[in-house]
Amino acid sequence: MEPAATPDTHNVLFLTYYWPPSGGGGVQRCLKFVKHLPEFGITPTVITVDENQASYPILDQSLLAEVPDNIHVIRTGTREPFEFYKKLTGKKDIPFGGFANTGKENWKQKLFKFLRGNLFIPDPRVGWNRFALDAATKVMKRKPIQAILTSSPPHSTQLIGLKLKKKFGLKWIADMRDPWTDIYYYQDLNHTALAQKLDASYEREVLENADAVLVVSDDMKRLFLQKSASLDPNKIHVIPNGYDEADFVHPSTSSSEEFIITYTGTITEAYNIEGFLQALCETVTRNPFIRYKLRFVGKVSLEVKRQVEAAGLPLITEYIDYVPHEESIKYLMASTALLMAIPDVPNNFGILTGKLFEYLAANKPIICIGPIHGDVDRILDECGAGRVFHYSGYEVILDHLLQMSKTWKINPNLDLPIINYTQYSRRALTEKLAALLVS
Repeated sequence: MEPAATPDTHNVLFLTYYWPPSGGGGVQRCLKFVKHLPEFGITPTVITVDENQASYPILDQSLLAEVPDNIHVIRTGTREPFEFYKKLTGKKDIPFGGFANTGKENWKQKLFKFLRGNLFIPDPRVGWNRFALDAATKVMKRKPIQAILTSSPPHSTQLIGLKLKKKFGLKWIADMRDPWTDIYYYQDLNHTALAQKLDASYEREVLENADAVLVVSDDMKRLFLQKSASLDPNKIHVIPNGYDEADFVHPSTSSSEEFIITYTGTITEAYNIEGFLQALCETVTRNPFIRYKLRFVGKVSLEVKRQVEAAGLPLITEYIDYVPHEESIKYLMASTALLMAIPDVPNNFGILTGKLFEYLAANKPIICIGPIHGDVDRILDECGAGRVFHYSGYEVILDHLLQMSKTWKINPNLDLPIINYTQYSRRALTEKLAALLVS
């Protein structure tokens, strides 16, 4: 039952396609915002897609338990082409945004990718828009709404906010977790010139009409500011992803028997970890009396598995498929060190996944393979939580691993002292969002 509106609360309409039981990092941002907003006098009403009709690459039923009982969630229908994709390709899984889980592509998958890039603009989930727009309009007729927040990807969700803004004139905040036309796999979608022009016009119109735009990194802000000369830099606010303190109640259980390096989440060859793998192999060779384990928890592409084998690491590597969020945190807490990687693609200086902040909260040393002097590099340095190594930095990665191994021999607990990461708690970040919503 929908809770009654009260005069002393600020009512916000929160539109997001990804919502429990969908899994993945984007769900965490939306879920935690909604969880903490009532603490700041804001009552969110969530509009999302019916889980039985949604096209979710990953499911995590455990996240349903985290949705507060007093939050009204409206689930709508949708019309999307992914059933056609599964029939066309014979694949059972829905592709990720960057088609990270498609493996080697056949002609059918290439055809679908072309159709995705040119018939469904901005993306195939645009078929949800008319259902969500209708649901939002009905809510606004029933009770007063002071603001609208649309979270993407899929960036088609922002077009719902654009229409609601034009129709009702309410404050509209566009929360964009990823770049739009600058996303690293954009060129792989084989847009025609006409499709690119239309997509860019949608992006520019959203940026110009939203009252505020949220991004997760400074570099993303820079990218979006280039889209229109009329954009005020003060309109774009950086609120990064974060960690929820309630998720980190498990104690550290790092092993004294094994040196365990853990990676959680999706990883493909675009992340370019070959230099790290080679350095780890040499580290293992030079330390025959240390038992090493490289653990991947999540979706790992076939090419990355091939790279692991080519580096001579198959016997020490463990693959664990996607697990519920709480279980993935337990794997973090049972690790010696944590591996992170940023895709080796253009415009990657501002890629800041939620994984980074959960890694910080785990208090383990972080080994990040990515661009030097990017936003991740700055945060790791600020928090004293680890180092970023360039993709081609084999020698420095090797030296770092050898030094860590030497330290581990003396004391197998490499957990960090208390580090300065509390500003990235989900509650602290939601407080910043609340200030924008009521201003």
